[in-house]
Amino acid sequence: MIKLWSLLAVAASLSTPLEATAAQTAVPDAQPGSGALSADVKSLGPLLLQAARDGDAVKVRQLLSQGAEVDVQDGRGNTPLLLATAANHIEVARSLLLHGASPNLKNQMQDSAYLLAGAQGRLEIVRMTLLYGADLKSTNRYGGTALIPACERGHVETALALIKAGVDVDHVNRLGWTCLVEAVVLSDGGPRHQAIIKAVIEAGADLNLPDKDGVTALAHARQRGQKAVAQLLQAAGAK
Repeated sequence: MIKLWSLLAVAASLSTPLEATAAQTAVPDAQPGSGALSADVKSLGPLLLQAARDGDAVKVRQLLSQGAEVDVQDGRGNTPLLLATAANHIEVARSLLLHGASPNLKNQMQDSAYLLAGAQGRLEIVRMTLLYGADLKSTNRYGGTALIPACERGHVETALALIKAGVDVDHVNRLGWTCLVEAVVLSDGGPRHQAIIKAVIEAGADLNLPDKDGVTALAHARQRGQKAVAQLLQAAGAK
């Protein structure tokens, strides 16, 4: 009897209660705040703006992954995409657009990334903004489309891309100029502008739309001694 009691006592001392087993195998409770972001999302905005300005694509992607607002604006209304466009940081612009940045948000100067890219001849960024919803009818502070300054400044490939995308070649800005008139009035009529004018003609522009003073592109070309431009316009039926 004594031996039986001793054996039972030893067995009891070696066994593990069910509650203890469960406690050992249970998943620990999550610690408060363990899933929180490492930084306040609002504090990431200035960092994203600076990274975009600097052209730091790696930092931009890192900040976006941490929850930075992709279209945050600085005191002048510039978005990260606008800042990247101004400096032609193509990879940064691509990362921002892939993350949902708007190509149409404007700053206080009424520039958007799309409009600025057109004016500055940032061809790769223009192409990307067109893919990501650029508003072809949007206008700058002069009431002009992206095509008008592209033509004026002789950005041939950019102008061709905008024409192909469907930007209105007969749009008149607040100065009373179309892209054709501006390409004559504000240029030297050299090879780049001749190429643009030829493309505008081929796109079906109204060659006889005058400026606000009633002067046509052909008349402006003649006044400025732009013989090659005048010949192009005359051959296409301009008066």
